[in-house]
Amino acid sequence: MNKRGLPPALVANLQNVLISRNNGSQHEEEESESKVAAASSSSPSAFVAVDSEENDSRPVILVTNADGIESPGLVSLVEGLVHDGRYNVHVCAPHNDKSASGHSLTVCETVEVSSTEINGAPAYEVSGTPADCVSLALSQALFSWSKPIVVISGINKGSSCGHNMLYSGAIAGAREALICGVPSLCISLNWKKDVSSEDNFKDAVHVSLPLVHAAIRDIEQGIFPKSCLLNIELPISPPANKGFRLTRQSLWRSGLSWQAVSSHRHPSAGHFMSSQQSLGIQLAQLGRDASAAGAARRLNPNKKNVEIESIGVAGKPSSRQTIRKYYRLELMEKDQEAEDEDLDFRALENGFVAITPLALSSDIQSEVESSVSNWLAAALSN
Repeated sequence: MNKRGLPPALVANLQNVLISRNNGSQHEEEESESKVAAASSSSPSAFVAVDSEENDSRPVILVTNADGIESPGLVSLVEGLVHDGRYNVHVCAPHNDKSASGHSLTVCETVEVSSTEINGAPAYEVSGTPADCVSLALSQALFSWSKPIVVISGINKGSSCGHNMLYSGAIAGAREALICGVPSLCISLNWKKDVSSEDNFKDAVHVSLPLVHAAIRDIEQGIFPKSCLLNIELPISPPANKGFRLTRQSLWRSGLSWQAVSSHRHPSAGHFMSSQQSLGIQLAQLGRDASAAGAARRLNPNKKNVEIESIGVAGKPSSRQTIRKYYRLELMEKDQEAEDEDLDFRALENGFVAITPLALSSDIQSEVESSVSNWLAAALSN
C-alpha cells in the first residue's frame, strides 16, 4: 500500500481510468472543433463566398426584376449578358412575383435569402420586394464587390408606363439603385394576352443589349446622364420596333375593376387576372369607418389579385351582426385617345422603344430630359 493506504492495484486502475477520460475529452474537443469549422463554413461570412471572383476585372452588373427570379424575362436577360462575355453578372431577385409591390421595403421582419445560379451567374433569391433585393445586394452583405457599375431591372412582363410606375416593383428596384448612387435601367416588354410568347423575351434582349452596352460604356467614361434612371419599354414585337424614342411619363394607367366574389370562393375566382400583368395592389390597413366597422386585408396566394374582407354593423347596437364580403381586383386595359406622340404609352403602342428618364426630384426633370436626349442621340449614332 502507498502512504495514503490505497492498494497499488487500485491506484493503477484509477490512473488508467483518468488516462482514458483525458483521451476521450481530447477526442471530444477535436470533434467540437471540427463542428465549429463546419458551422463557420455555413455562416453568413462564408455565405458571401459564392461569388469569389476577386480577380475578375470585368464591369459588375447587378440584375433584378419584379416578376420573380425564375421568370423568363430575367433568365433571358442574364443569359444574353453572360453569353456576351463582357460583364461579371450577378443576380438578386424576389423569390416570387412582386410586380405591384411599389417601393416598399420589408421592415422589422426577417427576409430569407437562398443562393442559386442562373446560366453561370451567381444569384440570390430573396423573400422580399425588388427594392429589398437591390438594397440588400448593395449593402455588401451578399456579394464581395463594393458596387456594380449598373443595376438592370428586367426584363419585366408587362408595361410600366404612366401611373403604373407608381405601383411598379420593377421601377422601384431601379429607383432604389439610383437612391444608393448606382446608375440603373428598367426594361419591360409590353406583354399582350394571346399575342406575346416567351420567345419575345429573347427578342427583347437582342433589341435592348446595344443600349445596355452604350450605357455601360458611357458610365465608365463618366458621360452617362446622372441623377436619373432610364425606363425602357419594348413593344409587343421587339424585332419589328420602329426605333428608339425619348418619351415623357404619361397619365395612362390600367383600369381598376373590383369584382364581388362568392363567399364559397369558387376556384375559378382565382383566375380573374390570369391574362393581366400581375399588379395586385397591396392595400394599406383600412381605418375604422364612421359606423365603427373594422376592416382587414389579406393577399391572394396567386399574387395577381387582392382580396379584402369588410366587417359592418347591422341592427341595433345591442345586437351586432357581422357581414362579410369578398372582392377581387381585376386590372383592365384602357385606351387613351389624343395623346402626345412623345408620351411613353402612345409611343409604345405605336411600335417604338420608349425611353423615359425618371429623376428622383421633379425640380430637375426638365434638365434630365435634355441631358438624356443629347446622350441618346450620341449613343445611337455610335
